[in-house]
Amino acid sequence: MSDSDDLLQTRILELLPKLRRFARSLTRNVHDADDLLQSALERALAHLDQWQADTRLDSWLYTIVRHAWIDELRSRARREHTFEDPGQAEAVPDRRGDASGTLAVDQAMACLPAEQRVAVALVLIEGLPYKEAAQIIGIPMGTLTSRLARGRQALQQLLEPGDSA
Repeated sequence: MSDSDDLLQTRILELLPKLRRFARSLTRNVHDADDLLQSALERALAHLDQWQADTRLDSWLYTIVRHAWIDELRSRARREHTFEDPGQAEAVPDRRGDASGTLAVDQAMACLPAEQRVAVALVLIEGLPYKEAAQIIGIPMGTLTSRLARGRQALQQLLEPGDSA
């Protein structure tokens, strides 16, 4: 392993808290997020030679995490479709968070549709520029902007005091 690979791995380690937060935004479950992050990091480390030094490392890693999540969702769908009795399929974890009480924002984020949750996570939580977030998700900038607007509006409604159902 070269010194540049060591430096790159150190930079990846520094990004772990952000990557973990993004994984939790995608999965809405702490345990699934940890599994997702481990899988994504294995992919990243196995393909370090594919990262281009003139691009942002965090964007490359966010993309890998997102693709790993898409692969996981497809795999779950195949597993659930494979069994005639739904009880035989692997149980999908409760997506509302743990029983010890999740923060209101986490609960509100979990209520958002996946496409809005990803947009909000990348732009509002991780602070990525719109253009970069749109590239990571693979959508036009206008689509990202609308998803953000709808996501913000939904979060505001969910977080307004006195609006309990």
